[in-house]
Amino acid sequence: MIKKFTLPLLLLAFAAVAAAQDTYQTPAKDLVDIVNAPVTPQALTGPGNWMLIANPSPMLTIADLSQPELRLGGYRFNPATHEQSRVTYANEISFLNEATGEKRAITGLPSPLRVRNPSWSPDGSRLAFTIATETGLTLWTADPSTGRAARVGNVLLNGTHPRRPFDWLSDSRTLIARTVPGNRPAAPTATAVPAGPLVQENLGRRTPSRTVQDLLQNEHDAALFAYHLQSQLVAVSLDGKARNVGAPGMIVRAEPSPDGQYLLVETVKKPFSYIVPEGRFARRFDVWTRSGEPVKQVADLPVMDTVIPDRDAAAEGPRGINWRADVPATLYWVEAQDKGNPRVEAPVRDRVLMLAAPFNGTPTELASLATRYGGVMWGNNDLALVQERWWKTRQVRTWRVRPAQPGTPDLLFENSIQDRYNAPGEPVTKRDARGRSVLRLTNGGTSFYLFGEGASPEGDRPFFDRYDLNTKKAERLWRSEGEQYETPVDLLDDEGRKLLTRRETPTEAPNYLLRDVRAKKTTALTSFPHPMPQIAGAKKELLRYERADGVKLTAELYTPPGYDPARDGRLPVLIWAYPEEFLSADTAGQVTTSPHRFVRANIGGALPYLLRGYAILNDPSIPIIGANGAQPNDTYIEQLISGATAAVEEVVRRGVGDRDRIAVAGHSYGAFMTTNLLAHTDLFRAGIARSGAYNRTLTPFTFQAEDRSFWEASETYIRMSPFMHANRINEPLLLIHGAADDNAGSFPMQSERLFQAMKGLGGTVRLVMLPHEAHGYRAKESILHMLWEQDRWLETYVKNAKPRAAAGR
Repeated sequence: MIKKFTLPLLLLAFAAVAAAQDTYQTPAKDLVDIVNAPVTPQALTGPGNWMLIANPSPMLTIADLSQPELRLGGYRFNPATHEQSRVTYANEISFLNEATGEKRAITGLPSPLRVRNPSWSPDGSRLAFTIATETGLTLWTADPSTGRAARVGNVLLNGTHPRRPFDWLSDSRTLIARTVPGNRPAAPTATAVPAGPLVQENLGRRTPSRTVQDLLQNEHDAALFAYHLQSQLVAVSLDGKARNVGAPGMIVRAEPSPDGQYLLVETVKKPFSYIVPEGRFARRFDVWTRSGEPVKQVADLPVMDTVIPDRDAAAEGPRGINWRADVPATLYWVEAQDKGNPRVEAPVRDRVLMLAAPFNGTPTELASLATRYGGVMWGNNDLALVQERWWKTRQVRTWRVRPAQPGTPDLLFENSIQDRYNAPGEPVTKRDARGRSVLRLTNGGTSFYLFGEGASPEGDRPFFDRYDLNTKKAERLWRSEGEQYETPVDLLDDEGRKLLTRRETPTEAPNYLLRDVRAKKTTALTSFPHPMPQIAGAKKELLRYERADGVKLTAELYTPPGYDPARDGRLPVLIWAYPEEFLSADTAGQVTTSPHRFVRANIGGALPYLLRGYAILNDPSIPIIGANGAQPNDTYIEQLISGATAAVEEVVRRGVGDRDRIAVAGHSYGAFMTTNLLAHTDLFRAGIARSGAYNRTLTPFTFQAEDRSFWEASETYIRMSPFMHANRINEPLLLIHGAADDNAGSFPMQSERLFQAMKGLGGTVRLVMLPHEAHGYRAKESILHMLWEQDRWLETYVKNAKPRAAAGR
């Protein structure tokens, strides 16, 4: 139903009030039980027979989020502990033997336990990890043969930068760690009296950038950032001995070469930028010996603030500098040949180059690519897989190259990123003797393996293939079948026989199996129980339907445990969705899920409300298609309405949904969708929009998949912005936003301004700002309150809504 012009709805249960500080509320017990349900453990396989089983802590507390935090250079950290803030941890870890199924507890750990960054040694004899404490970030290892854990060295790691703060050397006895320098002076303090104004200028250069948050604001920010980024590299042996490696600096990476003889050191440089985050600051890349002596300067890059905000754009100069995984010490990197500008015509856009130790020769070319470099997987001197991709066409190609004699590459795969049905799968890797990830080869190096999602019209059927490089054909070795969803996790041998998988059904939690592919036998390794038995009886159905123009759509329909259509009649419905852009109707209509996956009520989504008596239409296809060269967003509103109308009609046609009691909700771009649907249709009785961006003129240099600027497509930006149509929103709208949102473009003011607009226009609207929360909510108190707000809104305006007159539809 297209939006009709009607008078704004009168406030029902909630009167318009001024902003006020509220207290955290607790929702109904069945929602609280969902929040308190345990998280299914996760596995990390190692080079040997042991794997780590980690129990993630489900969420933080508001006290955690209230700890000191600096937001500088595009990321957030605790200045007292030099640890990333807002991150979740494992609060319980253990070992499991893949071959025997033996379980082993890990002893000697502190309590409370906050484990992150697990990493197996190259030989699989030790697991290294970090434990966060009140005084700082500590380094630990655990021995799977005994189960004993111990702190390694009396060092405090610098986890200010998001990259893992340590790496193993190939000897499996030494770790290279970024540590907080000892004997530092106190952190710089801000003066109350400014020395002068903050000045920025641009002298004719085109320097567009996307709207990002947590950037440096002034010289004090810059001084604090430099202070906390300072790290001293330390070599720490398993016996606790530590020695400094080189001089301290703003080091964000120190990656050992595969043979352990060199370090690739990435150091951030001044001057900093106030318009781009740390990832685009000036920096140097140097090769040091493992003792800290400089060997080679690989690159000295300026601030990258001229890269246009386009997914096919790249920085000039060397980028993606890394070690080749399959040889002792060879660097590789990529260099744009089109100045990194996708709007410049060029027969070659990227070159991949290599330089072997002792790094004093001329780089050799591994590949020249017609589109943008997308990654490389190393096998040996005769085999590497190089990928290139181009976002505008959604095309991806995978080439076979011979690193010892590059010559002409051989095309193996070419497909659309969005064509799930014909995706070949991802090459399978293994950890070699040096601990590096390389292709797992077989048949004398003429074949490799693939894991794939196996998307099909019947839903995902994960598979395991062997690909023959000579025939360029894949042989199917195994496929998930039956009323279950089983996906490959790891291949444990070169013969392709021992396969570690993770199996689940709609009512059985994911568990790990050891599968003998040839003998077609399985051994259960874990038996994790259903974490939410109260929803085990919920019914899940994969729906297939079409929108008005014939585009095929899908959705997951869930009904509450024990629901009987004949007895219970039609239900109130909550639709939870997220639009996506496509270049063809064929790929837009592909099935993107499986009817056989485990049903877990994600606390950030719609499924908890099954226990409150709602039918849930989860993830209905809302494709925005730009076929035949057209821009998808130029018809965004029309296609959004068409997709939502088809979803509503289907759930009503099936006799499950009550047309007069349907709500729409979403997070981030789903919130943007929600407010647009309320502005342009009368399909829904109410909406819930969380952490969205509603005025696209505030994100003028592209957003989501839109790669045109506001000045290139101003009509589209304005028409897509629900803020511009706030006078049309005449259904109740609940706005929720993290007060410390860190996502590009979705500043808290986006919700504040939409609330002010609707309030001024007499709309029914409630704005809830969650203290200390970022784009994804982390604190238990916040999540419980969010569920309470949503439940109360739905109960008032949807479940107990009176039928509306036909004229108002």
